[in-house]
Amino acid sequence: MLNMDFSQRVVIETHSMAWLPSPAKGVERKPLARADAESGHATSIVRYEKGARFNSHPHPYGEEILVLEGVFSDEHGDYPAGTYIRNPHGSTHAPFSENGCTLFVKLHQFSLDDQKTVRIDTRSASWLPGQGNLEVMPLHSFEHEHTALVKWPAGERFLPHKHFGGEEILVLSGTFCDEFGQYPARSWLRSPHMSEHFPFVEEETIIWVKTGHLPIE
Repeated sequence: MLNMDFSQRVVIETHSMAWLPSPAKGVERKPLARADAESGHATSIVRYEKGARFNSHPHPYGEEILVLEGVFSDEHGDYPAGTYIRNPHGSTHAPFSENGCTLFVKLHQFSLDDQKTVRIDTRSASWLPGQGNLEVMPLHSFEHEHTALVKWPAGERFLPHKHFGGEEILVLSGTFCDEFGQYPARSWLRSPHMSEHFPFVEEETIIWVKTGHLPIE
């Protein structure tokens, strides 16, 4: 297992990690959290080389993807950088990339009742006003779980706050900061239930953020 104690704060600068092979030729990954080597709960950065593909396979407890670079594809369509994807429990597909791509991937982490398929092109979706001067792009909500992109303007500071059900962040651009450190693009942070921090930025920064999805015990 890797980083499966959800009571602990985890911070990883994924740019500094080595790529590791996967079972599919031409597909590499950087594991961030895993319950088992090839099954169960997993959060990873995944890279497809040009022409790499997986055989058709199911996704028990769902699959969530944010395309970071290139174009990701399956038999249902092509998904360029910026596409947010949710494939619910029991869905199947045969993914590939003609010219290569890099993805943020979460597996085996959906409620069985969360059956919504989602495809959002975040390059064209609208930003909505958030707290303070933040802008928010909602991606998905189910029960107490909420996923969104958040755009922080340069110099923005946020009041200290707690995270019911935890918080998970992937920094997409800029540098995200709090009283514990600074986190450049492609940093991954996971903070446990009722953790607290005082976030701020010095430059415009965009983060992917999920809240309310971690164990509360």
